[in-house]
Amino acid sequence: MYHDSNRNGFFSLLVDVYGEKRQSSHRLADMPTILNLADKTRDTWMSQAEFIRPNRRVVNLARLGLLFTDLDTYRIPFLAGRTADQLATSVLYFCTEAGLPTPSVLIYSGRGIQAKWLLNGTIPRQALPRWNACQRYLVDRLAHIGADPMAKDASRVLRTIQTVNSKSGEVCRVVHITNDSNGQPIRYNFEYLAEALLPTSRWAIEQQRQEQSDRRKRKYQAFLLVPGGKADNLRGFSGRQLAWDRLEDLRKLAELRGGVNEGCRMQHLFWRLNFLLLSGATNSRQMYHEATVLARELDPQWNCRSQELMTLFSKAKAYESGERVSFGGREYAPLYTPKNDTLINLFRITADEQRQLKTIVSHVEAAERHRAREEGRRRAAGAVDRQTYESTSLSRQKPWEALGMSRRSWYRAGKPAESEAHPCPPSTKKSINR
Repeated sequence: MYHDSNRNGFFSLLVDVYGEKRQSSHRLADMPTILNLADKTRDTWMSQAEFIRPNRRVVNLARLGLLFTDLDTYRIPFLAGRTADQLATSVLYFCTEAGLPTPSVLIYSGRGIQAKWLLNGTIPRQALPRWNACQRYLVDRLAHIGADPMAKDASRVLRTIQTVNSKSGEVCRVVHITNDSNGQPIRYNFEYLAEALLPTSRWAIEQQRQEQSDRRKRKYQAFLLVPGGKADNLRGFSGRQLAWDRLEDLRKLAELRGGVNEGCRMQHLFWRLNFLLLSGATNSRQMYHEATVLARELDPQWNCRSQELMTLFSKAKAYESGERVSFGGREYAPLYTPKNDTLINLFRITADEQRQLKTIVSHVEAAERHRAREEGRRRAAGAVDRQTYESTSLSRQKPWEALGMSRRSWYRAGKPAESEAHPCPPSTKKSINR
């Protein structure tokens, strides 16, 4: 329903073999064969996302085709003991009560329910911050019926249907499908879901960015660490998108340069991991696993030293606990939030390289992009470029000269075209001018 064996990419399976979890990754093209060969008597989990490499870490994310929650209903006293069909009915009721769109599919995992909202197509890795925000909202709204807060990330694996859950002896299976008018499982446009789930619309986010830009110049004050509350507010969301885009820019930079020199590997790893944590796509528990994948991306033979990332780990823990750093009248995450100029100088990014990046650009490049956007907006509104304007402007054409007339005479004659006008003899022209 949300994986397509005709697409390029990989998926992962996690299998319990005598108490030992074994993971394997396979091409999407091989999915039908792999699933048919899977031992259905063993606990088996499958990745929900698709990846660009045979490794299900979020830094390898390719695309996503659904939203989901893993509901541990057996932990909720008033739901414990209900049958699979009864649980499905209850989940549908509570989704309606919470104002959530109806799940496309409900899967009985053997003890709980997997609720899945299928997308109309897939979304690319660039949309991960908004996808994460939707996932957090779903978990928050369904927490009272057992939504697992640890099962909401893009690298998550969930139990595969037709395989056994050894803890209950039950077989994982589909217990409800919400069909559309054509009798197919209902699918949602991601933008629709995001507008329905997120507390703030996209246009409001853009408006707040502009307001923040207008308030950027403030008097510097001393650093002050203050206890923080929930970090999932509007500014945090837009900041997560910026962090993810900066991670992508650093990866693009390495691609443009044909790789990263040995002396710069740790610098690249540190900042990539910092932005990955800041984006909310991973957490301190998974940080070192993601670091391993990022290190191998820089150099397959490189084994980075975990001691060099301990400071970043402690900052990630502070970030997750809700701590904030107050500076210059504004609050920041404990993780590093450098300015573009800092990153440009640190990585010695040239003007040509900046033109191919999304966010790490100088003020000059940003102004040029703004000029191009404004020009495009004016063209869309019907304005013409200067060259066209000058070529059609009367002040540039001077049609009276082609007619041998003065500008004044041409206007008095009613602005005649060259084919209509008859040049006056010198005596007549003189009389007219008088």
